[in-house]
Amino acid sequence: MYGRAVKVSELARRSGVAASAVRFYEAAGVLPLARREANGYREYTDDDLARLRVVVALRRLGLPPQDAGRLAALCVERGAPDLDLAPLIAAQRATIAARREELDRLEAELADLEETIAAAGRATGDATMSDRPIRVLFVCTGNSARSQMAEALLGRFGGAAFEVRSAGTEPAGVNPYTIRALAAVGIDWSGARSTSVTEFVGEPWDYVITVCDRARQACPVFPGEHDALHWGLDDPAEVTGTDEDKLAAFERTVMELTARIRPFIEVARRAGAGATPS
Repeated sequence: MYGRAVKVSELARRSGVAASAVRFYEAAGVLPLARREANGYREYTDDDLARLRVVVALRRLGLPPQDAGRLAALCVERGAPDLDLAPLIAAQRATIAARREELDRLEAELADLEETIAAAGRATGDATMSDRPIRVLFVCTGNSARSQMAEALLGRFGGAAFEVRSAGTEPAGVNPYTIRALAAVGIDWSGARSTSVTEFVGEPWDYVITVCDRARQACPVFPGEHDALHWGLDDPAEVTGTDEDKLAAFERTVMELTARIRPFIEVARRAGAGATPS
């Protein structure tokens, strides 16, 4: 700590904020007004500096100005934080963790889109177009959740421009939560069945897209000539808890797949992936 009183500009510099932020906090009652000297300037003490630094730290955690000011005052005046501080900080940490998870998911979606654009670029080599649809096969292990949802959603959004199927290396039956999550977005999937990849080996595909978890599950490799893409998605079937918890996990997967499928449709259409293979 510094022993001498300082002016607002130096206080702000030592706290890592602008002088206007100090004045805002004073006007809002977050910081007490410093004593005005005979020369008309306000001068700030070590206590003011300590309080402002705590306010700035708490604001960076996401606390509103008034809460940050109240807790900073308790820390400085009592020498120890109020019991309210720990749960508030814990809540902010949880919020930050959720935002970080969302950013990680967005980064994965962008990576998938980049791969899709690259694959579509490779598909533009044959300029001869035909009337046949773009053929897409979604592959995972059980063909019970993610690949089924992907098939349903691409069929809904892509329409007649796409012929879409899904399959698994170890078909396990369609998960009931898959049917419920798709019904929530207006898709009746009650008649679906799990299919083995062996039913589709040897057929021509424009895209084969695996939809397994990037980290925890190895995706199968599908033989033949096609553009292979990988969309890393967590398995909603691994979520435990109540019926509502499980259904929510499947509904999140529907939303994540929708975020990937919509741009895929546009890229694949523009690339002319439905051109007759040479």
